[in-house]
Amino acid sequence: MLTQSEADALLSLEKQFVDTNLLILGKIPISESHDLVSLDGKEKFILDIWRGSINLKKYKYNNRSRKIHILARVDIGGSPHQNPDGVIVPCPHIHVYREGYDDKWAYPLKDFPFRDPENMIVVLEDFARFCHIILLPPLQLKAC
Repeated sequence: MLTQSEADALLSLEKQFVDTNLLILGKIPISESHDLVSLDGKEKFILDIWRGSINLKKYKYNNRSRKIHILARVDIGGSPHQNPDGVIVPCPHIHVYREGYDDKWAYPLKDFPFRDPENMIVVLEDFARFCHIILLPPLQLKAC
């Protein structure tokens, strides 16, 4: 379990991809994990990319620290999420680590600086900015 201050500090650390090869988005299905590292090399992170094969509008990006702690996750095209207080948050939404709840709280994506939830590349760029991931590798959107 992370404290809120630890999670906030990890999320705000600048991170970069370990492998800077072309990243192809839009494949069906997709379930990939990419290693990230803090600029000082002391912390390791993972960026997960997931897209199903039935609902092609459904995908998510997930930023983890220390292999298991989800710091942030953006869900696009999926079901609404019910927060621990009973509030229903429609999709698209973003989950942000909250002490004692991990990633169980979601917030409407429209309340965050995300430009276009229909565009997988734009959402990844915005998610990277939110998670302080710098220097994205080249991105390509593969047509379905």
